[in-house]
Amino acid sequence: MSDRPAVPRNYTAVLFDLDGTIVDSAPGITASLAKTLADLNAPIQSPAELLRWVGPPILDSFRDLGGFDAEESQRALDVYRGHYLSEGVFDATVYDGVPDVLRAISESRIPLSLATSKPETPATLVLKHYGLDRYFDELTGASDDEKRSKKADVIEEALRRLAANGADLSRTIMIGDRIHDVEGAAAHGIPTIYVTWGYGSPEESVGAVDVVDHPAQLFPLLGLTPPSPAD
Repeated sequence: MSDRPAVPRNYTAVLFDLDGTIVDSAPGITASLAKTLADLNAPIQSPAELLRWVGPPILDSFRDLGGFDAEESQRALDVYRGHYLSEGVFDATVYDGVPDVLRAISESRIPLSLATSKPETPATLVLKHYGLDRYFDELTGASDDEKRSKKADVIEEALRRLAANGADLSRTIMIGDRIHDVEGAAAHGIPTIYVTWGYGSPEESVGAVDVVDHPAQLFPLLGLTPPSPAD
């Protein structure tokens, strides 16, 4: 983020990514992927290679990064889910400072929805586990059958749910850490604030309206007041 003062943009609704934006979920995801590849006798990938799988729709990663065809990808997904839901889903850490941002959004009465390519069942489990679900008006993710998994489709569903509750979507902002967030939001004419603490590379921030290196930098951009240390 540049040194110039941040200018509040008067956003009327906020969409928040999960993996790499709210939680560092890579340990549980990559461990589950490694076990899945081993179970399927697929080529073993290094931790750095498996980190590339975190963020995009998982079926796309099985295809693009694992070399699986459609039928193999579906089988791999079933195996992966077994490992992830039983062992990996809570092997994650909430990024310092993010809960304060979510709380401030909620207390400001700005409509807030999750918009993640992680299926809604594990996404909801993670947020409830860390007590963060209370800050959201909607918990929107990929459908559990992965038919809705592309980021643009997830965002479309999040917008539909917010609109059904009367939210003003005229100035909606997406907050995420991957190019999929930037491009998925742009498909709906929505700008993205790109966060650098996640899994994306600097090149993936191209097209974002702002780039931030720490959650505290989101407060002025969203026109929010940071909580006091005593809160």
